[in-house]
Amino acid sequence: MSSLDLGVVGNCAIASLIDRNGRHVWHGLGRLDGDPVFNALLGGNDPQSGYMDVVVAGTKDTRQRYLHNSAILETVIDGAGGTVRIVDFAPRFRRFGRMFRPPMLVRRIEPVAGRPRIAVRLRPTFDYGARRAQVTSGSNHVRYFGDASVLRLTTDASINYVLHETEFSLDRPITLLVGADESITDNPDAIARSFLAETEAYWQTWVRDLNIPFDWQVAVIRAAITLKLCSFEDTGAVLAALTTSVPEAAGTPRTWDYRFTWLRDAFFTVTALNRLSATLTMESYVRFIVDIVEAGSSRDEVHEIAPLFPIAPGTDTTERLIDSLPGYRGFGPVRVGNAAVGQRQNDTYGSMVLTAAQMFWDERLPRQGDLELYRQLCVVGNEAHRAALTPDAGLWEYRDREEVHTFSAAMCWAAQHRLGLIAKRVGVAVESREWLARAGVLRQEILKRGTTPDGWLSGVLDRDMLDASSLVLAEIGLLRSDDPRFHATIDAAGKHLMKNGFVMRYREADDFGRPSNAFLLCTFWYIDALVSVGRRDEALELFNNLLARRNHLGLLSEDIDPHTGELWGNFPQTYSQVGLILSAMRLSRSWEEGLWHAS
Repeated sequence: MSSLDLGVVGNCAIASLIDRNGRHVWHGLGRLDGDPVFNALLGGNDPQSGYMDVVVAGTKDTRQRYLHNSAILETVIDGAGGTVRIVDFAPRFRRFGRMFRPPMLVRRIEPVAGRPRIAVRLRPTFDYGARRAQVTSGSNHVRYFGDASVLRLTTDASINYVLHETEFSLDRPITLLVGADESITDNPDAIARSFLAETEAYWQTWVRDLNIPFDWQVAVIRAAITLKLCSFEDTGAVLAALTTSVPEAAGTPRTWDYRFTWLRDAFFTVTALNRLSATLTMESYVRFIVDIVEAGSSRDEVHEIAPLFPIAPGTDTTERLIDSLPGYRGFGPVRVGNAAVGQRQNDTYGSMVLTAAQMFWDERLPRQGDLELYRQLCVVGNEAHRAALTPDAGLWEYRDREEVHTFSAAMCWAAQHRLGLIAKRVGVAVESREWLARAGVLRQEILKRGTTPDGWLSGVLDRDMLDASSLVLAEIGLLRSDDPRFHATIDAAGKHLMKNGFVMRYREADDFGRPSNAFLLCTFWYIDALVSVGRRDEALELFNNLLARRNHLGLLSEDIDPHTGELWGNFPQTYSQVGLILSAMRLSRSWEEGLWHAS
């Protein structure tokens, strides 16, 4: 049965999800959002195709880990005849002065002890499982092709054993290179060993440059690497998750395609990476944002900026149902595309400005924010001013209703407030005063209409609705953390949104009824809010409880069953990795404190 006990390997061009038994169960061909030629994750309870696998005869035990500070996954399987070690990765390192990140999966299968017997199975499908692969082969390769795509295996294993999935004794390491339909003339074993060494060195160097907290270093490093793997370097896009249609809970139709860039999600992701000093993602993503703004401006359509974008041009975002895959554990529907692309989500304006704001102050950057970038962001700020108090679908993307959401209005305030600060920074003081004056008026209106008779901040203006997003309002600066309204909001959330140590987004019914599972990011938000008001011990208990719910490799999905602790929702969820990083940094002891007590 499918589970989210998965690891992810990738190189910011492609990625693949691998289960505890070393089976590749989700891999988009050629791109992070490509046709999933390995799709067993959504293949129901007993998928017969859509995966790459190594079957070890008489399997007794399986162990899995990442190589230290890397995105290289090791699976060790004990079989009746001996032990097998499988190493999976996607090459990523500098070559010829630029980043080498080919659309290639490398799988190295080694005998560790005894004489294990194995069978190699490659069963890709195309068009979301609708088409079985046609197969041709050569002396050292196999081509699996559909109507318009080809997956190529180059290997030093027996081609006939692979084609017929024949069991054989593993007496030497063998290599599988899986990817684009390009001829590879070099020796697969030599390629694998070289690529492995260079990729491991790349990741360890990347990690070494991170600014991590003293406590929970291993958890933070794994979350940071995972965030990096959810970025598409070619365009600068940042994905919300690598999968589609893993349901938010058992038996729910809440199945969404998250293989897109949400402006909101990307803001949180970039914020977390910036805190770790991994600023290159921000620089690339800001270019992605500027392209969006310039394209909208040229068509006079900035007011129609969508909340999400494909990670590269030419991708259809139209939501449609796929009947060729039964879904995760058979829970459908499976969706491709996302109808939220047509929604109004007014917080996106604030997300864009806040993402770029650090560029105006960060002296490490080779090119800081300047007057030109400020002018481009002013277009966004003017839209934020216009839209701030108008109804939208909100950050939770309600499908059949619109209201004036407090978080959306607050992010529109943040866009104008930050532009006031940026304007002063780039030397246009008059405009600075104008932005800050606008923001001040809006702030008063939001707090007036968003504060309930009981003193807590509602998720919508003009009526009482408890929403976990109100826990972020102090973080973005709408009010101070010592404000009684914020304290009352924390108390209300703890009383009414908490389930067994996990926080719900909201409790009232939406388009699909009442949600049953908790949203992991909301629990991190609650933890951060507790820390900000001095309730550290409570926050620490909740944080440690959340860490214990990560899967065996330290990764998180979007949602959690508050009764069983089982993970649900798309995977790996950038929101959740972000929450882990930011909460860890707030809760951690300083390095001075940690080293003093450690000694």
